[in-house]
Formats: sequence, C-alpha cells, structure tokens
Amino acid sequence: MSGHSWTHRLARPLVRPLVRTGITPDHITTARLVTGLAAAGALLPGDPAWTWRAGWLWLLSAFLDRADGELARLGNMASAAGEAWDYRADLIVNPIFFFAIGVGLRHSVLGNSAILFGAVAGASIFLCEHWSKALELRRGTPAKAYSGAFGFDLDDLLYLFAPLAWLGWLMPIVVGAAIGGTLVALLTAWRLHRLSAQQPGANRGIGGIV
Repeated sequence: MSGHSWTHRLARPLVRPLVRTGITPDHITTARLVTGLAAAGALLPGDPAWTWRAGWLWLLSAFLDRADGELARLGNMASAAGEAWDYRADLIVNPIFFFAIGVGLRHSVLGNSAILFGAVAGASIFLCEHWSKALELRRGTPAKAYSGAFGFDLDDLLYLFAPLAWLGWLMPIVVGAAIGGTLVALLTAWRLHRLSAQQPGANRGIGGIV
C-alpha cells in the first residue's frame, strides 16, 4: 500500500498511540481477518438486522486493513513477512465477503442464482488480487497495478460496501462485481501475460507469484 491515500492519513493518528505498546501490525492484520470473516458470516442469514451488523463489522475490517500498514510505517515494523500476511488476509477476506453477499441474497428475486453471482464475484476478486500482485512483482517497482486518483486508492472502495449494505443495495453490487470483476481479472491476466513475454528467461505463467 502506498500509505498516501486519505484513508491512510485518517488511520495514522489513530494508530500512533499503539507504537511501542507491543501491538504489532500482524496483530492488526489478524483482527482485520477476523472482523472481515465475521462480517461475511453476518451476511449469510440474509436478515436485515444481521446485514446491518455486517456493515459495521466490514467498516471496521476495512479500517484495520489501512491501520496495519500505518502502524508498520510509524513504528518502523515493516517486514516482508508482515506484507505477505496482509496480502494473504486480503485474499481470504475479500472473496469470501462477496460470496457471502450472494448466499445472503438467496431469498431475493435472484433466488439461488445469487449464490452463483457471489461465487463468480468472489473468484474474480481473488484472481484480480492474485494477478495484480504478480504484475507488481514482475515490474519490480513500488507502483500498484491499478492506481487510484484524487487521494483515493481503488482499495478504498471497500469502505462503500458498509453503507451499501445498510441501504439494502447489495444485489446490484454482487451482480456488478461478478461481471466487472471477471472483466478486470481477464484484463489483469492479459497485462501479466504481455509483461511476461517481454521478460526473456522469466517464468511466463500467469498464475504464480515468484
């Protein structure tokens, strides 16, 4: 993460008191994982009251996803292992959250097809993140595969899912994520394949991270 988006700047003063307390970025990443999975679990019943709780849990999880990196920078605790754990937590939480949205919408007008939309959205999100990371590593630069604008990262969109859950607008989100996520995943795979072809001697597969 760049650490320069508005949400990173918001997290900075809130995590500063944690420096030299024994709380590490890995602790916060684990809390992000737990709260994100709890948010997904709260979506499964498809009940408005539980969906409301899911929104708050997801908002906390999204904030913690920013806080771990800020604590690492402020406390000079950044490490390759910590970055890898943060990446793995994202690979677990985000796809499961979208799949849970689909399961929770099984009683909507979408019926059981909502579960399929959730599964496709979750899989495409996983592939987007996996291939984006592979693309960044192959480039060998700190630049992200997809940069944001106006002080916001693309990851900041995660915050929007909380109010969308409260407003009951998750149905268009899961359908849009299934379609849009698939297109972005295919685009990322194409970019990674093209870059691999330009690097003689490099592993040219698009599925692995080296």
